[in-house]
Amino acid sequence: MLKFDFAVQTRYGQKIDSILIAGRDQADAERKLMQMYRLCTVMRCVTKNSDEKLWQATSIEDILTLIARDS
Repeated sequence: MLKFDFAVQTRYGQKIDSILIAGRDQADAERKLMQMYRLCTVMRCVTKNSDEKLWQATSIEDILTLIARDS
């Protein structure tokens, strides 16, 4: 599933720089966005690679470091 990073302006004029929404495509992600922020204006939409984080913690040392931080 793709992730989309939206920058929007709400109907009351507040600007939100980053809202990350997963979707099958951009239209699906925009539909979900409009359910949360009705009548907002999309200022920017950037597709994020969802596979980036899957390869970050590949070594045992990285995994142990992550576990030690949570303790």
